[in-house]
This record gives sequence, structure tokens and C-alpha cells, in this order.
Amino acid sequence: MNKEKALESFGRLLDVMDKLRAECPWDREQTMESLRPLTIEETYELSEAILQNDSFNISKELGDLLLHIVFYAKIGDERSEFDMSDVIDQLCDKLIFRHPHVFSTTSVNGTQDVVKNWEQLKGVEKNGNKSLLSGVPSSLPSLVKAYRIQDKARAVGFDWQERSQVWDKVKEEIEEFESEVEKSNLPGVEGGSGNEVEQEFGDLLFSLVNAARLYKINPDSALETTNRKFIKRFNYLEKRVKEQGMSVKDLSLEQMDKLWEEAKTK
Repeated sequence: MNKEKALESFGRLLDVMDKLRAECPWDREQTMESLRPLTIEETYELSEAILQNDSFNISKELGDLLLHIVFYAKIGDERSEFDMSDVIDQLCDKLIFRHPHVFSTTSVNGTQDVVKNWEQLKGVEKNGNKSLLSGVPSSLPSLVKAYRIQDKARAVGFDWQERSQVWDKVKEEIEEFESEVEKSNLPGVEGGSGNEVEQEFGDLLFSLVNAARLYKINPDSALETTNRKFIKRFNYLEKRVKEQGMSVKDLSLEQMDKLWEEAKTK
């Protein structure tokens, strides 16, 4: 990477932001609160480009996210609270502090030691006043949050001794869920409390996320891949039905299953 060119480009972006904030009515009206949902949307667009392995759009969406970072820093500067230099300096200081094996004399034996040290050093930064899991944003989607919770617990040694042990937990949660369903009052199901069924299903999902983590699978990415696969196959099914002058709702389950199996070969 050409650092001089990168610094020149970044300086140009800061100049563009200054001009937009001063002369564009829309940009001038924006606040951190108004930008927040747009930032979330841009993050998902970047995620989409990454899943599609689309280098052009990854670069484009990274630029959109960078614009938001510069925008927040500009607003912070206008409030005399912080500026872009503060944002960058705090980041650099944190990275140096949390990588003593790179910037100091600490020795590590692989990635696991790096992650463990990272979490311990975060605790030092917080002076022990916050819990380990307080660093997991409450606004994260539930599936992502479950993964981050488990990963943080793992970083301090709270984990299975052997990853294969997780399957006993998964089987236990399946049995508990099935047992609760059998006695529930859910529509079409005989028995007890829908809330308890929901809780048991949550426990089951949590255990499956744990299994994914242990086997180096990102559950959010895995589920999104399956979503896309289902959409592709269902779209094929709909297309084939329309070609026959029919509607999906006119088909029997057996007919749909036949087309579904056909879609799996495409």
C-alpha cells in the first residue's frame, strides 16, 4: 500500500466532508442520531458484498462506512467533544496496549494466547468496573450476540475441554424442547406454557451456536448461506409452476417436493 497516497486520499475526504457540512442542506442537518440507522444499513450492505465475494462492492461499501466515521468525527469536532485525530489516536493506543507481544516483550504461543491476553487487557482498561460480557452490545442481532457472548467466555477459559462434548448438550436441549412441546398449549399442540417452549427453543439455539463456534463456523454466515439457497430453490419452484400456467398454492405437497428435488440439482 502506498501510504503517502492513502494519506493524501484521506485528507481529501476530510476536505470534502468539511465542504459538505458547510454547504449541503442535507449534510448540515444530520446528527449522530439521524446517521445511526444509516450506518447500520451500510454495515449490512458491506456484509452482503463480503458474502458475495464482490471485491468491487466491498471496496465501495468500505468507503461508505468510512464516510460515516468521518461524519461522526466532524460532528464531534463541531461540539468540541472529539475530532478525527482523537478517534485515530485512541484506536492506535488501544491496539498497541492490547498487542504487547508485538509492541512490547510479552511472549505468546499462538492465537489462543493472543485472544486471552486481549480480554484480560480490556479488563485492565476498564479498571475491573465492568463485567466481561458488558462489551457485547445489547443491540446486536440475537444470533450474533450469542456467538460473541460464548466467544468472550471462551477467552477466559469458560469452555468445553473437548469440543465434541458440546453434542451431549445439544442432544439434551433437543430432548428438553421436545418434552416441553408435548405438554404445551401452543396451537395445534397438546399441553402447557408457550413461554416455556420458547425458552427451551432459545436454549437449543444457543447450544447450536456453541457447536458452530467450536467447529469454527460463523452461525450468522451459515444461516444466511442457507437462506440464499432456500430462496434460489423456491424461486426455481415458482418459475417452473408458472411455466405450467399454475400457482404454487395449487400444488399438492408431493408435487412441490418433486419440484424441490429438481431445484436441488440446478
